[in-house]
Parts: sequence; structure tokens; C-alpha cells
Amino acid sequence: MSDKDCGNHGKGRRKFFRRLIACILFFILLVLITILLIWAILRPSKPRFILQDTTVYAFNASTPNFLTSNFQVTVSSRNPNDEIGIYYDRLDVYATYRSQQITLQTALPPTYQGHNEIIVWSPFIYGNMVPISPDYSVSLGAEQAAGTFFVTIKIDGRVRWKVGTFVSGGYNLYVTCPAYLTFGSRSNGIMVGDNAIKFQFVTRCSVSV
Repeated sequence: MSDKDCGNHGKGRRKFFRRLIACILFFILLVLITILLIWAILRPSKPRFILQDTTVYAFNASTPNFLTSNFQVTVSSRNPNDEIGIYYDRLDVYATYRSQQITLQTALPPTYQGHNEIIVWSPFIYGNMVPISPDYSVSLGAEQAAGTFFVTIKIDGRVRWKVGTFVSGGYNLYVTCPAYLTFGSRSNGIMVGDNAIKFQFVTRCSVSV
């Protein structure tokens, strides 16, 4: 075989590999465009969360600036999408008072939510002798005297969307649910045990993804 034949053979192989790489890149680009088109057409909607009830087992302020609280909350989530499922990879529930966290975070088990499916969770959240700001301690004392409290139930998490066999990357999820609690003669709660009061709500939570 002549040197000229070997040169032509080498050029032919390089040309073949260039065409193969170009075909692979074109295929990948076509798949990505298809996924983006499907994503744009389906327009995934955020899950809808509702705070259904809050059972208060303890909510006590002590001097100088400490708060002990123990709640059980019932929160439901609905997937409003007809063609998109939702993976909840991580969900942490906790309570805040005037933007200050007053309980530990309770982790919910990872789960998958199908099309238009509703999931209900009823976790316990609690905080023992949690230090609070002196300013908040004063306002808490005033609210104790009035018998009305406003706390916020929050859920922080990580979700992924599922379209057919395609699963998206992770997105941060933030849920905020307001809860008004009343005690004493003004209370609209139901006694459910020794010193436990259950407040029923149909409060829609704000959701950010």
C-alpha cells in the first residue's frame, strides 16, 4: 500500500468521526429542544398548600425571654397539574413568631405526588425554652393578656418535576401558612385533651418555587 493510500484512509476516518460527533450533538440538541417545548406547553403550576388545623399542646412564655411551644399541624398539598408529577425530596416544617423561628424543624418523609393528587401531613413541631428577642417578649406578653396570638407555620423543601420519563433538576420550595390562635374566653378552639386545644382552619398558604 502506498503512502498516498494510507493518507486517504486516515482522512476518511477523521471525516467519519467528525460526522458521527455532529450527529450525536444534533440528536442531543433535538432532545433538549423537545423537552423545552413540552415544558413550555405544559406550564407546570406550583403545588397548593392549605393549613387545615393546628393543635396547641403548649405555648408558654417564661422570664426573662424564653418560649416553650408544642404544636401538631395538619397541612395538605394538591398537585394542580394534569400531566406533571412532583417529587418532594425534602420538606422541613417549623413555626415562627414575628419572623423568629420558635420550634425545631421536623422533617417529612420524601414522597412523590401524582397528577391532581392530594397529600396530607400531620407532623409535631416543638421548641423547649427557645430564647426570643426582648422586644418580641414584650409583645408576646401583651398578646397573652389579650388572648390572641399570630404564628406562622413554614415549610422549606426541595422539589423536582416529572414529565413523562423526564425528571427536572431540583428547585427550592418555600411555603408560608398564617395561623391565628385565640385562648381564654375569646377562644374558638376545641379542647381535645388535657390542656390541648385544636384550631381548625381552611387557610391557603403562600407558595414560592
